[in-house]
Amino acid sequence: MKHSDAELHALLASSGRIAVVGHSDKPYRDSFQVGQYLRRAGYIVFAVNPFLRSVDGNPAYPNLRSLPEPVDIVNVFRRSEHLAQVVGDAIAVGARAVWGQFGVEDAAAAERGRAAGLVVVMNRCIKVEHLRLGIPRRA
Repeated sequence: MKHSDAELHALLASSGRIAVVGHSDKPYRDSFQVGQYLRRAGYIVFAVNPFLRSVDGNPAYPNLRSLPEPVDIVNVFRRSEHLAQVVGDAIAVGARAVWGQFGVEDAAAAERGRAAGLVVVMNRCIKVEHLRLGIPRRA
């Protein structure tokens, strides 16, 4: 399903907390750079990676179910075969949306998420879209 610019703008502008699943602690990795960008844009960003204790001085969490508060968007930097599990966890924690980065696609997982009421965006970079849509920094 293709989302209009208005739909993407509304999602990004109305969200405040984003979980980055597959967040790396290595500054040269895309997940690190996107997480940092989102923080600078004013979002509360939770790093989700079972192999890390922290990212850039912030705590990392082993999975979505261990986050200290609800999130609006689950941004996914995992291979497509892991998307079904992430969607299931996103549903369980009451997220509003799942956003798969470039190359992250699974039609069955997307349909399951949509059936549960999630907005599901696949194969798009949240940073690229945020910049392209001109969304201002959150206060």
